[in-house]
Amino acid sequence: MKNNKKEMLLSMTAVFMTSLGFAQTVNTGELFIASGTLMNSMQEVNNTATGEIVNDGDLYLYSHYNNDGLVDFSPEVTTGITRMRGTSGFQNISGSVPMMLNNIEFNNNNIQPAFHLSNEIRISGQAAFENGVVDNEEYEGLVVFEPNATHIKVRNESHVDGLVQKNGKSAFTYPIGDGGYYRHARISAPQKNEDAFTGKYYLKNSDFEYSHNSKDDKISIINNAEYWTLDKTAGNDNVFLTLSWNEDTTPFEIYGAPYDEIHIVHWDESKRKWIDLGGAANSASKEVSMVVDPLQSYGIFTLARVKAELSDLVIYNAVSPNGDGMNDYFKIDGIKNYQNNTVEIYNRWGVKVFETKAYDTTGNTFQGYSEGRVTINKDKKLPVGTYFYIINVQDYKEGKDFKKSGYLYISY
Repeated sequence: MKNNKKEMLLSMTAVFMTSLGFAQTVNTGELFIASGTLMNSMQEVNNTATGEIVNDGDLYLYSHYNNDGLVDFSPEVTTGITRMRGTSGFQNISGSVPMMLNNIEFNNNNIQPAFHLSNEIRISGQAAFENGVVDNEEYEGLVVFEPNATHIKVRNESHVDGLVQKNGKSAFTYPIGDGGYYRHARISAPQKNEDAFTGKYYLKNSDFEYSHNSKDDKISIINNAEYWTLDKTAGNDNVFLTLSWNEDTTPFEIYGAPYDEIHIVHWDESKRKWIDLGGAANSASKEVSMVVDPLQSYGIFTLARVKAELSDLVIYNAVSPNGDGMNDYFKIDGIKNYQNNTVEIYNRWGVKVFETKAYDTTGNTFQGYSEGRVTINKDKKLPVGTYFYIINVQDYKEGKDFKKSGYLYISY
């Protein structure tokens, strides 16, 4: 069987290569590129309806790539990579049948956008964004990351301008942007591999379609320069959303301090208004993350500023319980003014590590240990890192409850 496969590889490679002298390389039969084998085409590659390309090796493409047949890789093989290496102008990635790719490299800095994607590419391994923007907004294509698929080197010079779909149960940062800017969004891990979410970024004012005058009372200013979409494509699970800000695209009145007033807002189509989803802002990573409840509806999202409440609370969000008498516990000045309160702390994966009622009244403070009714590794010292806090105040004003959230940093 091995010898037959080797002979098939050699003969089909020869058939494929004989057409390289023409303006287009056409594959009408079966082409298998074995692991450890390098193949390249300077001309456009057209895989016809009867053609099959199985790539477990290293395929360099210096022009366009069209697929109307089968483009795939062998199961359990991780070596196959398709390298889009344009030498003069843009590269079309087209066809009527999705391309199943193990790994892909985008590397073309001749013109932007460098890659015109009108087909669907489904990535199972890793996408390396070396150079060049993948434009599927203009050409109506789609980039799909299968379960466990990842990406590297995403930045302004190389990202996806258009829709990106993520399948599976892993957390994911969307490599999306618009107008030459990489502007990521991130989702927490769903529960099942059958779950799928599709994201996109728009560098434009949402007010023209989704009135900024129609909003919750607590929202003061809505980002008028950019917004994101996130849709549930498959499955029933819900996720937590993280959005980012960038000084080059985000208005200063949105991202400026105080950071605890920066929230994620969502256009609720049924209510025809913007609603506040809360969020914890991290000035170091320039991100705002939902931490209280996962999304219940999907569609349009952006950043906004909300009106300050509980202004008499002073939160010291650095904890270093090393016994030196400084920042040995999570200190909240003014919390005793609101006895009907709860404090919860979560790790970066959303797992609760601490909870208590009537904080700091009976020595019940967070000192870097996991404790509470529903926590992991109870009474164990927590590792250095970033955590989320949620302060709940019941009957804060006129019988209404209030939640305040943010980041907490543990060091020793």
